Amino acid sequence: MRSFRDRLRHALAFEIFGLVLITPLAAWAMGEGIAHIGAVTAGSAVLALIWTYVFNWGFDLAMQRWRGTTRKGAGLRVAHAVMFELGLLALLGPFIAWWLGVSLWQAVLLDLGFSGFYMVYALAFNWAYDRLFPLPEWAAEGAR
Repeated sequence: MRSFRDRLRHALAFEIFGLVLITPLAAWAMGEGIAHIGAVTAGSAVLALIWTYVFNWGFDLAMQRWRGTTRKGAGLRVAHAVMFELGLLALLGPFIAWWLGVSLWQAVLLDLGFSGFYMVYALAFNWAYDRLFPLPEWAAEGAR
């Protein structure tokens, strides 16, 4: 299992890199000012930061219990990304609707666009993170 410090580094890096990529893209795609969309993406990032830590911790606990390891193959990584984004969608829809003054349905549709981006991003980021910061050998062996 990863340490608190490692999970915090993971969550912060994920959100910072994600914001740098999505904010200008969303402002351009929606024809909105970058500051207005930036507030949505930053607020969403705070909620997502909390969700990232909680979800990944719970997912690893479940994997450890049910599979005896936290190692993930390609299929499990895809399942992880999909479940993560569905949970985040349930958290972000109401926030986006409130901030942009749109219906919940419109916010969900907008968030689905964000989710599509972040699903691909999460898969790539998490895979790269695990390569750059692998579990120490003692932790990987203890998980078997």
